Amino acid sequence: MKNNDLFSYRRLRRAIGYLGIFLPVVLIVLSFFSIFDTRMQPSISDYYYTNLRDIFTGTLAATGLFMIRYKGHLNPVWWKNDQLLTNIAGFMAIGVALIPVNPEYDHLKKDTLIPFTYDWIGWVHYAFAALLFGTFSLLAINVFTIGQEHNEDIPVSTLNENNIYRFCGFSIIILMLLVPVSENLRLFKYSTLILESLALFLFGTAWLIKGRALGDEGKIGEKLYREHNVVDTEESAEKEIQK
Repeated sequence: MKNNDLFSYRRLRRAIGYLGIFLPVVLIVLSFFSIFDTRMQPSISDYYYTNLRDIFTGTLAATGLFMIRYKGHLNPVWWKNDQLLTNIAGFMAIGVALIPVNPEYDHLKKDTLIPFTYDWIGWVHYAFAALLFGTFSLLAINVFTIGQEHNEDIPVSTLNENNIYRFCGFSIIILMLLVPVSENLRLFKYSTLILESLALFLFGTAWLIKGRALGDEGKIGEKLYREHNVVDTEESAEKEIQK
C-alpha cells in the first residue's frame, strides 16, 4: 500500500512539473499559428485576453488544484511546512488565473470575473503572482531539501538533488526581481515573458526531479539522490512520502 502511495505522490509531482514547464511553451508556440489569431504577448498573464485564454486559465487552475490536492508533510516551522506552502501556492495559482492583469484596452475587461478597470485589480493579480513564485522558491529551497538519506559510501555530487532545488529556488527569486527592473528599463523585448517562462521552467524542473521523472536507477540514483539501485520497500516508500 505504501508503494502505491509513493508512486501516486511521484505522479502528482511530475504532473505539477510538466504543467509548469509546458504552459509558456504551448502559449508561445501557438502564438505563431495564424489559426489562433494571437500574437506573442508581453507576458504570460496577457494571454488571458487572447484566444488562448482557456489554455492559460485551465493550466493554472489545474496546477492550483493539484497543489491543493497534494498532501505534503507537516512542520511546525511555516516556511518548511510542505502542506501549508503547497496549499498557499495552489490558491495563488487559481487567483492568478481568475483575477487577470489589467488589459491594454479597457473594453477587454467586460468578459472578466471583475469587469471593472480599477488599477487595484491589476495589483491584486501581481500580488497573487508574487506570492505564487515566492512560495515556489520556498518549496524548492526549504522543503524539497528535507529528508535525503545520508549515505556514507556515495559522495555528494554537484548534480545532487538538493543543489538543483536550491539553484531553482534562488534563481526564481532573482528572475522575479528582474521583472520590474527589465520593465522599467526596457532592457529587451518580451523581457517579462522570457523571465516568467524561465522561472516556470525552474519551478517545473524542481518538481520533476522531486517526482523522479528521470528515474532513480544506476548513475542517476547515485548522482541525484545518493541511492543505490534498490527496490522500493514499504519503509523506503514511507520515508519518500514524508520528504
